[in-house]
Amino acid sequence: MNCTKLSLTFAGQAGFILEDDRGYRVGIDLYLSNCCERYFGFKRLMPYLYCPQELELDALVATHAHYDHFDPDSVPLLMGDGKTQLICAKDVREEAQRLHLDENRITYLGCGDVYDEDGLYIEALPCDHGPSTPDALGLLIRFGGKTLYVTGDTCYREDTFSLPAVQGVDVLILPINGAFGNLNEEEAARAAGVVRPVLTIPSHYWNFAEHGGNPDLFAKAMMEKHPDLPYLLMRPGESITL
Repeated sequence: MNCTKLSLTFAGQAGFILEDDRGYRVGIDLYLSNCCERYFGFKRLMPYLYCPQELELDALVATHAHYDHFDPDSVPLLMGDGKTQLICAKDVREEAQRLHLDENRITYLGCGDVYDEDGLYIEALPCDHGPSTPDALGLLIRFGGKTLYVTGDTCYREDTFSLPAVQGVDVLILPINGAFGNLNEEEAARAAGVVRPVLTIPSHYWNFAEHGGNPDLFAKAMMEKHPDLPYLLMRPGESITL
């Protein structure tokens, strides 16, 4: 593909939307409802940015089955157009079947598996989101002429962050909330120092009071430990062109 630019939008929590210059749009770990309050008591604190039945995606990606990454209230609406492809970790299968999603448009990935269609390349990488979520994935994404490493929900694992495939990527996206088996702000900065991307973007903060995450602490850790590495704190709904 001869795409020359890629736009990236922070959709809040751990969600991002990518769009190349063809208009091909990919949603990653989108949380567009308040289902986590209904199921788990985690009230949404950030505004709704998108109405799922109006958001047109060519592909929807879920790194694991937790509802703030695979949102059972919005996924059926996002896939309601009959064309959106779902690319997801294997632990999503049970939820996908419960929701009666079209299995012909779902690709389940395990660590080491690859999705490569329509100019979107996704390689499933290991992550460590704790023993209760063994199928959770990190993702190496090549799309729109750029390479992104989405760590997924993970604690600090230097062996994972040292993988040759992720070294020097264009964009590193990682959590900073420090709860439920995730990197905290200082650990995220440490991971950036191992990966050494062109740009680091933190996520997984502000949406739930119980989840934690302080972008200012992350910024201070980056400035103190890796002043040569650019980072960007994004507000929900903000877009950049890579």
